[in-house]
Amino acid sequence: MFHQILTPVAGSTFLSFLVGMIPIAVVLVLLGIVRAPAWISALSGLVIGFIIALAFWKIPGGLAISSVVNGMVFALWPVMWIVFAAMWLYNLSQRTGAFDQFRKWMYHYATTDRRIQVLIIAFSFGALMEGIAGFGTPVAIASALLVGLGFPVLDAVVYCLIFDTAPVAFGALGVPIVTLGSVTGLHANALSAMVGRQLPIFAFILPFYVLLVMGGWRALRGAWPAALVGGLSYSVTQFLVSNYLGPALPDVLAALVSLICIVLFTRVWQPKDTANYQSFAHAETAAARESDVEAGGTGGWRGWVPWLTVTIVVIIWTFLKLAGIGQKDVHWPGLDKLVYLTLYHKAYAAVWSFQPLGTGTAILVAVILSAFMLRASWTDFWLAAADSWKQLFLPIITVMCIVGLAYLYNYSGMAYTLGIAVAALGAAFPFFSGFLGWIACFLSGSDTSSNALFGNLQVVAANKLNLNPYLMAATNSSGAVMSKMISPQNVTTGVSTGELRGKEGLVIRRTFVHSIVLTVLLGILVVLQAHGLSGMVPKG
Repeated sequence: MFHQILTPVAGSTFLSFLVGMIPIAVVLVLLGIVRAPAWISALSGLVIGFIIALAFWKIPGGLAISSVVNGMVFALWPVMWIVFAAMWLYNLSQRTGAFDQFRKWMYHYATTDRRIQVLIIAFSFGALMEGIAGFGTPVAIASALLVGLGFPVLDAVVYCLIFDTAPVAFGALGVPIVTLGSVTGLHANALSAMVGRQLPIFAFILPFYVLLVMGGWRALRGAWPAALVGGLSYSVTQFLVSNYLGPALPDVLAALVSLICIVLFTRVWQPKDTANYQSFAHAETAAARESDVEAGGTGGWRGWVPWLTVTIVVIIWTFLKLAGIGQKDVHWPGLDKLVYLTLYHKAYAAVWSFQPLGTGTAILVAVILSAFMLRASWTDFWLAAADSWKQLFLPIITVMCIVGLAYLYNYSGMAYTLGIAVAALGAAFPFFSGFLGWIACFLSGSDTSSNALFGNLQVVAANKLNLNPYLMAATNSSGAVMSKMISPQNVTTGVSTGELRGKEGLVIRRTFVHSIVLTVLLGILVVLQAHGLSGMVPKG
């Protein structure tokens, strides 16, 4: 059995931390500075990480290879199966004309002001997609909708990535919080409540923040009432649902409430300076827009069919617990319980759960139902699948490499070296604890994986430092969401529908600063909750 070494570089936690960060730095530099394609950056990080894991952490070659393959298989199923099914739905809407009808619905029933369109699509609709699917699909679909309205591709992706923070911890109907509860032994509902006392604050701020990013104070000054309605309706709903109903529905209900509130609000109010912010694609007369949606008939609403269908199907699927039917747990050969977790004093299990009826299959059912309701031909149905494969071929390679690297970090012990280095900061730990989740989510692209990796470490550190374990465990999840906007897995999937495929570095150059700023703000909030605002922390 291989025993993980936590301080392999001269017995120093700090030096080991620096060496352990090298593969992450390689990926970031290649993406953000060299502007290499994401798949090359991820593959390079994996190769460097493999060499470092063997040379410094002394993991046997066979275990290293097995851990990487385990991660790659997990990346294929369930992660990219979910993404593929969601993209199939998107491409079906394109080929059947439903996507274009959604755009026309936006013009007729909502607004032609691109600031409000960002709030409706990137914020509310994106959060709905995150609550259902996650794994980059909200960014891919929402940014494609914005591009369909005439937004520049880079701007559309950046806005969607920044907004794809507040909903992430409750994504996929609360799986990240449930996972956090299972690895820490803490009550999932109390963890949900704690996260629900952090992220709603950011959900309230984000509409204002993104409008500032769009056009500075001038853009915000004209549209702040809409930002207030969207942010307040989302954050209040997310807080109430997460604190009183649990982790399953905060995203879905908050997204629907905010979407409805913004749309209804824009029916009675429009910014005075809306003429200066007309949608880039808006060149139609009012009469033409009326005819485009069949003079207020049902044509425009047809564009909502795929998205309402997938929402209903996934919610029913989850509450009926269909995903567990036929599940096979595979104890990974050459890896399962062959690694000793030095930090936790136990063998490290390696189990891949194959769920043939998982979330990706639920989305496939929504694709089939949508095809019938949209009266799609068999040709369009299968061409939509072919379109998805073309869009996702390189993202699949990228995600396989980055998740393989994440598993290598886990089983070699590199991840735990990074963790104990941050946990060793003592009194400064509450401020930096969010960066643990940030690092893990950057690697895995998943809040769930971040919680599985560092959730218990946060609790161990909290108990040693006499901090509330619910606060620190929840902070891991909240911190993870802040790096979704720079995670190669998320970004490469997010750009898969547009002309930025292979240019992920351009996106990360734009989002990196926002990721750091939001994580720092989270750190300040956690320090306040740990000391001055302890009343915000549930008792568990």
